[in-house]
Amino acid sequence: MNKALPIMIQGTHSDAGKSVIATGFCRIFAQDGYRTAPFKSQNMSLNSYITVDGKEIGRAQGVQAEAARTVATADMNPILIKPVSDHTSQIVVNGKPYQNYKAAAYRQEFFELGLQVIKEAYHHLASTYERIVIEGAGSPAEINLNDRELVNMRIARLTNAPVILVGDIDRGGVFASLVGTLQLLEPEDRDRVIGVVINKFRGDISLLEPGLRWFEEYTGKPVLGVVPYISNLNIEAEDAVILDAFPRTNEKTSEIDIAVIHVPHISNFTDVDPFLYEKDCHVRYVKEANELREPDVVILPGTKNTIEDLLLLRKSGFVDAIEKLYRAKKSVIVGICGGYQMLGREISDPYHVETSIGSANGFGFFPIRTAMMKEKRTTLTTGMAHLADCNMPVEGYEIHMGTTSYEGDVSPFITTEEGVDGCISQDSLLIGTYFHGIFHNDEFRTAFLNLIRKRKGLPAIYERPSMKNIREEAFDRLADCLRKHVDIECIYREMERFQSKSFF
Repeated sequence: MNKALPIMIQGTHSDAGKSVIATGFCRIFAQDGYRTAPFKSQNMSLNSYITVDGKEIGRAQGVQAEAARTVATADMNPILIKPVSDHTSQIVVNGKPYQNYKAAAYRQEFFELGLQVIKEAYHHLASTYERIVIEGAGSPAEINLNDRELVNMRIARLTNAPVILVGDIDRGGVFASLVGTLQLLEPEDRDRVIGVVINKFRGDISLLEPGLRWFEEYTGKPVLGVVPYISNLNIEAEDAVILDAFPRTNEKTSEIDIAVIHVPHISNFTDVDPFLYEKDCHVRYVKEANELREPDVVILPGTKNTIEDLLLLRKSGFVDAIEKLYRAKKSVIVGICGGYQMLGREISDPYHVETSIGSANGFGFFPIRTAMMKEKRTTLTTGMAHLADCNMPVEGYEIHMGTTSYEGDVSPFITTEEGVDGCISQDSLLIGTYFHGIFHNDEFRTAFLNLIRKRKGLPAIYERPSMKNIREEAFDRLADCLRKHVDIECIYREMERFQSKSFF
């Protein structure tokens, strides 16, 4: 059996840059000719990725698989936690929904099963791949959780992986967070840390060097690299916390104003990422109804709790504001997944899949009703999209518990081999679809934006960025940066050393 060599990336806290660093190593190992796979034993995210066999994993591991030039599988993220409320989450095991748990019950009841699931998934990967890039979560120094944790040092011990600890200098206090994390680790876990990477550095490296020397002398751990802050790195984000950095008002910096409604349980927010690379588009996430104004496009994104988010939109005035735009034909309104369900007459949850609230009235723009079912649909899908006078091939992925039925005459938005998807109004100003990733289709996005430009009396633009090229260029750029600023040869040696014999 092939003996895989793992490396594990942990961080001093969430958003230290673990996912990005892990993605870079996936591309480096692939460039160096190794069969490479990402692995995150347990991930908490509402941003999902669908594998070719219809399994659901965290989007970060799907992106890392793309960086590794391999096909994503459920083994790469065997446990996915998807919050549906402040205290309850849906647990996805091996790519399929398993059960809803409250946090305390999950910790007490799921641990042994979870550990077995993780062992089996890693064994499958280790029997197929030569290099495995393991990503931790949060911090390994969460001393209140470490007795039953399933994602940090327990996984490092299970896989006998050397650990790189990542700290974010952009937030300040990087030496305190690195030293504090190391000191809170058990001695055997501290010994497993082969060095640290300081991430997101800006400025003159010579001013940092005294601190680097002090750190190495104080801890005995080498600084494996100082990675500069990489601006405009076009790699999909995993955590919706990044959305807080987006502008919330229309600064009139571009010709097309796109307002995305930031619902509390927003999921798969990367659906709108392609617009970020369009020079004529300005994307803003809107949390207050009075910030909506009169955008050219309103996007209702996916959500993990459609009914509760819909009720909040009604209470906060968003429903009235969007209805006003719809009646006046001021904006093109697009609903994706949960956003599409909201555009119908009613959403019901008879089995309390997402909420204890039985049902809620939707916007009523489309003659459709949606019922939440016990079985989740997760699939990659292709079809033919219909927009104005254009018919274009599109591909996307579906992740939804709801089943939607038509109650009147509608024009389907997409025709698939299985039937139809979504709805579109005769004037193409109202669109609903279950297709996540619809705007990643370059031809469709071009036609959609030209429809907006035509409404505004602007000339059409037919040369648009290629999303595939953007992703590949980003992976290579990240790998080049890590090769330049991180001691890759030392990491290779440590990976060999750990697997050449039992470390302890």
